[in-house]
Amino acid sequence: MSSVLRPPAAGQDLPTASQYRPISTHLAIAPPVSVVIPAMNEAENLPYVFKTLPDWIHEVVLVDGNSTDDTVAVARELWPEVKVVEQHGKGKGDALITGFEACTGDIVVMIDADGSADGNEIVSYVSALVSGADFAKGSRFANGGGTDDMTFIRKLGNWALCTIVNRKFGARYTDLCYGYNAFWRHCLDKIDLDCTGFEVETLMNIRVVKAGLKVQEIPSYEYLRIHGASNLRAVRDGFRVLKVILGERSNRRALRRRAHHSPMLDSRRGEVS
Repeated sequence: MSSVLRPPAAGQDLPTASQYRPISTHLAIAPPVSVVIPAMNEAENLPYVFKTLPDWIHEVVLVDGNSTDDTVAVARELWPEVKVVEQHGKGKGDALITGFEACTGDIVVMIDADGSADGNEIVSYVSALVSGADFAKGSRFANGGGTDDMTFIRKLGNWALCTIVNRKFGARYTDLCYGYNAFWRHCLDKIDLDCTGFEVETLMNIRVVKAGLKVQEIPSYEYLRIHGASNLRAVRDGFRVLKVILGERSNRRALRRRAHHSPMLDSRRGEVS
């Protein structure tokens, strides 16, 4: 496969060969890719994040959560064309929504600024999207994934919450509370994000299933935060995630009817619905 492209909309011209971006030895794409990085006081970690980002990325959008260190200056030094957006609200969800609104690419990738995620994995996410998925969801527990940054209690909680989502919404996720994801920007029109906190990742995972979007899990490895301390609190944030899950109405019957009428949906390798 030398190139992959989504079918053009009515009246849209096909891109020329010069418009394709080579992203590996066997794949070239035309859609521009935006990477959104929410950051607050992550100056020490950004060098590790930016050095793994592929050079074929269309743009990097850094959402600064009112940092008191040199986060913005370091980002501009590392990636001179970086688009810095100031966050006026609070919370990771608010930061991501702010970043999504600033994106100009057709594909959006969300990645943390603490150095726990490997930007080299972006090629796997983009490959899944240009091959037919709407939403590429990172999973630390899919075959090939892993984590250095989860205690037994957090793993147990993630498994329990993931099980609830799978049963309530008819999904088949192996991981729930993970923030490394990518999607076509048009998906934002269907999931209508209205959550400002950490639990925004869970909300996205639920609403893409409710919207009937094609989801493919991508094995991902999570490393330890390099510098600084995480704001994550397992029990507190676990209850917040549970509240979001219980607050979403299930449309599992509608999803089952859709799957019944679209047998190919379940036959796709690695796809979850």
